Amino acid sequence: MTSIVLGDDHKVFLEALAGLLERHGMRVVGTARTLAKVVDTVRETRPDVCLLDRNFGAGPVEDGVAATLAASPGTKVIILTASPGKGAVADALRSGAAGYVHKTCGVEHLIIAIDRVIAGETLVDVPVRTSAPAADRSREVDLRERFLTGRERQCLAMLIDGDTTETMARRLGVSTATVRSHVQGVLVKLGVHSRLEAAALAVRHALVPAASVTSGFEAQLG
Repeated sequence: MTSIVLGDDHKVFLEALAGLLERHGMRVVGTARTLAKVVDTVRETRPDVCLLDRNFGAGPVEDGVAATLAASPGTKVIILTASPGKGAVADALRSGAAGYVHKTCGVEHLIIAIDRVIAGETLVDVPVRTSAPAADRSREVDLRERFLTGRERQCLAMLIDGDTTETMARRLGVSTATVRSHVQGVLVKLGVHSRLEAAALAVRHALVPAASVTSGFEAQLG
């Protein structure tokens, strides 16, 4: 059972999230409303995961991540945010955070994010800021794309081709369940909610070079 420490200065949010996570099979070993208390709790309990509000504490987000990891190096830190600021995702990941998730994602989505981080992935799941300047949006999408696995990139290429789950499974030589898992990873990491959105985003930002859409599969097929 995954053990979790929650850090947020809103008591109602803390209590509600703790209850939801426990109902979904997680074990909340501590909650805290100050960064100092989070650090103490993490040091005492050594949880698998610490969910930390981005605006927690007086300093920048990377200070909170660094302090938490110093207290328990084996803990995975996931930043929860309601208002991702410019550069905040990159700052958090550079400081050692394993994930960056928007508070509106829903508990089921959050559980998936926690499981993926526990499995060793680095995950970004916040909406791409459509109101941001084009250059900023492009950098944000590029940052997300870096965390796609090789299989997820192949699936993204096939989404652009319009392949069905069954066709993707046949081309990759895996089960349809495995394909669905890879596609879900693509959606989560790119911060989109459908295959069509993922394909459109990939084409718009040239995430998959045109030559690579089929070449990798042709090599596999001989």
